[in-house]
Amino acid sequence: MNRKQQILKTASQLFKERGYAAVTMRDIAETMDIKAASLYNHISGKHELLASLILQVAHEFTAGMNAVQSLEESAFAKAEKLISLHIKIALRYTNALAVMNTDWMHLEGTDYVEYSSMRKKYEQDFKNILLDGMKTGEFATGNVDTMLFTLLSTLRSIYLWVPRKSPADLQLLTTELPRLLLNGIRAV
Repeated sequence: MNRKQQILKTASQLFKERGYAAVTMRDIAETMDIKAASLYNHISGKHELLASLILQVAHEFTAGMNAVQSLEESAFAKAEKLISLHIKIALRYTNALAVMNTDWMHLEGTDYVEYSSMRKKYEQDFKNILLDGMKTGEFATGNVDTMLFTLLSTLRSIYLWVPRKSPADLQLLTTELPRLLLNGIRAV
């Protein structure tokens, strides 16, 4: 792991624990046992760290959604794959996902615009999959916004659950969560 990756890892942990606004560059440096000034040899500042963490995760979601949309599968199968995508990202980027969910509003300028655009498109694409499932009779007819809100609320909070569970529990999550979430909206 290079120095910038170490800085990002430390920042993601501190941002998750304390929140972006409460963490200083000095806090990051002290945690890494280096001088704060040396951080600037690798990054321009705290905002770069925040943007790097959030946009990396957002790009993972975007790439995952694009892959799912390209599949010739049912809406139900696509929704299952999206739930699995959320789990995979939560396991791989637990701290960065927490930062994305709690501190995205601190993004500025083009980083804010880029993230907001990706988030809105992802939500619309997920909504369209649910609507397709309603049209084909795979999902119950209902308020799609309520369905989307329920699914995303659960999926966006997986990072809270991950650190407290054993590998066996995490494996169970990957098989149980899609079934539990989607059976609630499956057409009967």
